[in-house]
Amino acid sequence: MSNGTSVATVVLNQFVKNKNIVLRVAKFSTRSGMSSENKSPLLERARNIVPHLDTDRHKGQAGRIGIVGGSLEYTGAPYFAAISALKVGADLVHVFCPDAAAQVIKSYSPELIVHPLLDSNNAIIQIEPWLERLHVLVIGPGLGRNRQIMQTVAELIKICRQLQKPLIIDADGLFLITQDISLVKDYYGVILTPNAIEFCRLFGKDRDQIMLSLGRLGAGVTVIEKGLNDRIYDSLTLEKYECPQGGSGRRCGGQGDLLAGSLATFYYWALESKQEISPAMVACFAASTLTKTCNKYAFKQKGRSMTCSDMIDQIHPVFDDLFEHKKD
Repeated sequence: MSNGTSVATVVLNQFVKNKNIVLRVAKFSTRSGMSSENKSPLLERARNIVPHLDTDRHKGQAGRIGIVGGSLEYTGAPYFAAISALKVGADLVHVFCPDAAAQVIKSYSPELIVHPLLDSNNAIIQIEPWLERLHVLVIGPGLGRNRQIMQTVAELIKICRQLQKPLIIDADGLFLITQDISLVKDYYGVILTPNAIEFCRLFGKDRDQIMLSLGRLGAGVTVIEKGLNDRIYDSLTLEKYECPQGGSGRRCGGQGDLLAGSLATFYYWALESKQEISPAMVACFAASTLTKTCNKYAFKQKGRSMTCSDMIDQIHPVFDDLFEHKKD
């Protein structure tokens, strides 16, 4: 997806191209994401969006991702999201954080480009020029609830809407959305990634009303509800996908950050492939599958002592087993 091509344009073109498929979809039907191990149609579609590692590609073509988050207390979350995006296969990842978090995040990895701008007096003026260069933004990991920073992030979301920038909103970014749902209403290309508590804040506890609540967000907003079975609500094709169970009983912190970061890379690839009627749905399925399988692999090695860093170490073997293009 070039800088001049919006997510809405890409998706709408594919929607028109595949309209006969869409017309055959039952309204808000429920589908299971995986029929048998490594043989799911969705998994095959996820493999198809992964770019080949051709020698004629240049830096940046596999994805330039932005992470907006971090705070004095929470420096691990933006790091986990950023390094996961990078290890899945993005070429460059920028982290926009408050000054107090910047040096700590930089110390975790020299691979990340860290901008200590989020709490500066002219944060919007300094961050806005970078937005055009980025393919997908993740807003929320470790963000905290500082009022000034929340106001800055709200303004960034409005600018991203004007730029038609693909956006993933996670963690405290979702808290901001519960305070002002208009920030994402009818925002084509937004993915929300709530856990169980965040999902209830957004849509209530009545499962029968969830689809109605989702519909109020407008077409083009996708939700992945994280849980034992991740559920993907696709407002474009009006379907709900039940992802397969996976992982382990170990629920260490940081897994949602791993999912958000990997989702950003998969989302860009799905949009760039220009072959998916619902790139957000396929990207959500890929990120869910990757995260749960990383948990499974890491738990097999570490057991109860497993942490998110152990899961991130498993991104390569999991990706190689599930998504990589194999030579005949």
